[in-house]
Amino acid sequence: MTRPHQHVLAASGIGVRFGGIRALDSVDLTVSPGEVCGLIGPNGAGKTTLFDVLSGIRRPDTGRILLDGTDVTRRSPVWRARHGMRRTFQRQQLFGQLTVTDNLLVAQEWRGGGGGFAADLLSAPTRRKHEASRRERATAVLRECGLDTLAADYAGALPVGQARMVELARAVADPPRVLLLDEPASGMTANERAHLTAVIRHLADEEGCAIVLVEHNVAFVMELCARVVVLDLGRVLAQGTAAEVREDPRVRDAYLGAATTA
Repeated sequence: MTRPHQHVLAASGIGVRFGGIRALDSVDLTVSPGEVCGLIGPNGAGKTTLFDVLSGIRRPDTGRILLDGTDVTRRSPVWRARHGMRRTFQRQQLFGQLTVTDNLLVAQEWRGGGGGFAADLLSAPTRRKHEASRRERATAVLRECGLDTLAADYAGALPVGQARMVELARAVADPPRVLLLDEPASGMTANERAHLTAVIRHLADEEGCAIVLVEHNVAFVMELCARVVVLDLGRVLAQGTAAEVREDPRVRDAYLGAATTA
């Protein structure tokens, strides 16, 4: 696999202020292709704000972000998404009135239909070829995510755990370079979390996707992530392997002692 840059995502010196409140203060974060990095910390630590900055929803007051070596600090969320950065959200944002399959097809539609509006109207061969290719990709992703039996179900009727897996499937329907997962295991059963772990490992190990996940389930993070970054009051408190972070007395005092590990 070709890896032109050591870090597919690199954020340096990120600072964000809300009035007199410093939400992020000189935060650095790097992620390499095929790496799964966990981002943990108490409520109000700045985790979601950092995700908003990385994905382009919020522009930082200081610092810069590189995607595959290109400065994207001032690029829009759409530009970043079309260049390989995808994100899921803490609150589910599926197209509830569409089927599970159609949610994945929508994610691929930005590449164009092949032949423009006229080809769509006339169902031209180019359009049919593109449509068949997208449906094949959607079917493959649904199978990998264990959702193939739900392909024709409406997304809005799914329970929380399945809906979160559909969000993940939609995020990777068009293969990403970087995947930002915000509370991906929230609302999942133990079996669903185990399957989610397998899917994330496949994305990292087999497809070389760089993954950053925010998650309050510390046991899930420690089991899955090769590296863990701890935020506290907008600053990086500690980072390292799961074992190193778990044994850090500063982390235990600030977070792990009161964290939910279920």
